Amino acid sequence: MDLTQLWIPATLAAAAAQTARNATQRTLTETLGTVGATQVRFLYGFPFSLIFLAGVITVTGEQLPLPGASFAGYLILGAMAQILATALMLAAMRERSFSVVTALIKTEPVQTAVLGLVLLGDVLTLPLLAAIVVATVGVVLMSMNPAAVAAKASLRPVALGIGAGALFALSATGFRGAILELPSGSFLVRATTTLAWSLGVQTLVLILWLAVFDRAALWGSLRAWRPSLGAGFLGALASQFWFIGFSLTSAANVRTLALVEVLMAQAVSHRLFRQETSARELLGIGLIVIGVVLLLAAQS
Repeated sequence: MDLTQLWIPATLAAAAAQTARNATQRTLTETLGTVGATQVRFLYGFPFSLIFLAGVITVTGEQLPLPGASFAGYLILGAMAQILATALMLAAMRERSFSVVTALIKTEPVQTAVLGLVLLGDVLTLPLLAAIVVATVGVVLMSMNPAAVAAKASLRPVALGIGAGALFALSATGFRGAILELPSGSFLVRATTTLAWSLGVQTLVLILWLAVFDRAALWGSLRAWRPSLGAGFLGALASQFWFIGFSLTSAANVRTLALVEVLMAQAVSHRLFRQETSARELLGIGLIVIGVVLLLAAQS
């Protein structure tokens, strides 16, 4: 396999780990609240990112790249957008089904493609655009239940889910920008270095926030260390693979292929949360699959 095509298995691995992480975090939201459960992803993920970085440096024998001001700018953009996106995602999951919220968030590839083009100069070809549009129509179809949308109470989680998708798009663009701004290192070293810095910044920000505004959630997340440790590991593992993908190809490619996470979330909803799948959602899943196939064909 061409080295540049490693982004495909890396993205699939990231989607699987993230689906498991989201399911774990969803249960923590009930006891820790939205911000407390958000913090778990970063606080308990940060030590694992340092372990990943130490392992990569040991195996490759490379030195750590020295970040500059432009790296810091992109990193802070990605880190803060991801914190807000995770909080909106968990808030939405408290009101709508796990799979539907995941589908709403996955309107993200369109925004990612535009942001990547504007901020990073990533190429947006017609085949890639077609793949993004088809797959995005699929996730919108999955999330649009006419009867539910007619109810005023359903608009809030829909807005939260779409807002989370926009912020995840901004975070993906910021992280890819940070990786590209590192002056040296292989794709693996640059990806893992960026991951460790981002989780460190996010952990610091959320600890300070909770210490000032919600100490109960902070202490609660420390007491719930057993389930939190699993969520932290899965979050760090997913991010490791996301960042490897970002280091090898555009964020739009990665986030479009990541729509397979919707299929994984559907399976989780059915088995773990016992949520049924409608015919409309199945049609949406079919369009997502077609979009992913078009994406992979565009890479050949």
